[in-house]
Amino acid sequence: MTITGVISVIGAGTMGNGIAHVFAQHGFKVNLIDVSAEQLNKAVTTISKNLERQITKGVITEDVKSKTISNITTLTSIAEGVKQSQLVIEAATENTDLKLGIFRQIDAAAPAECILATNTSSISITKIAAVTKRPGSVIGMHFMNPVPVMKLVEIINGYSTAKEVTDTIISLSKQLGKIPCVVNDYPGFIANRILMPMINEAVYSLHEGVAGVEEIDSIMKLGMGHPMGPLQLADFIGLDTCLSILNVLHQGFGNPKYAPCPLLTNMVTASMLGVKTGEGFYLYTPGNKELVVSKRFSL
Repeated sequence: MTITGVISVIGAGTMGNGIAHVFAQHGFKVNLIDVSAEQLNKAVTTISKNLERQITKGVITEDVKSKTISNITTLTSIAEGVKQSQLVIEAATENTDLKLGIFRQIDAAAPAECILATNTSSISITKIAAVTKRPGSVIGMHFMNPVPVMKLVEIINGYSTAKEVTDTIISLSKQLGKIPCVVNDYPGFIANRILMPMINEAVYSLHEGVAGVEEIDSIMKLGMGHPMGPLQLADFIGLDTCLSILNVLHQGFGNPKYAPCPLLTNMVTASMLGVKTGEGFYLYTPGNKELVVSKRFSL
């Protein structure tokens, strides 16, 4: 199967707008769907700003920007947005009940031949597929943040995912200039099964007073060659998302090594979620949340 028709992206947050950006820039017609019209407007503004950055760097032209924006249609109705789609990619918040509800709606409204993908970073593809009447057409298509920049797409086969569907998504990922890596459906898949315990251990190291935030991050950057330290990366991902993924790992494997650090749990309870709220392990300046201005913790 070759994807040439409409791509629908559900969820206009950080991941959703990045996915929509990439598909639209590669010539696909994209329906970007969210219950919030305000979030959709914000997403289009973000995409426009990111395209401007690409122009400034000489990566694209003004004409490419114009065509990319024109390829995106925003809608607030899932049923309306997916009814003519060849591929739907769900990129909503990492919440199991929310995703299952969305997939029930997609399954009822999308064409029979439509592939249903999820950008989940940890939730079982098999569990999601089970609420649809087409489990063979359900697959994980996990993009990395920021989507326009990061090359990896982690492709996750559910228990019933058809080989033709997997082959189609592999081919499509390459068409987008991405590098697909296929994995099987177990908690956290590969990316987060390895990444999240590392982040959790960094939080435990801080919690136990082994070192401060800046020291932990510097050691991992300078000693291990990581482009970003684990605590700053956690802020970038969102501490609530990190906690959610660790809970999936902990519950899925029943292994205490995946239990979230109490400090992480407390920070999420206090709504200190990282870049998205302006405060996590670091503080971020309003209006420029990529800029670290101070670390919250020190020994």
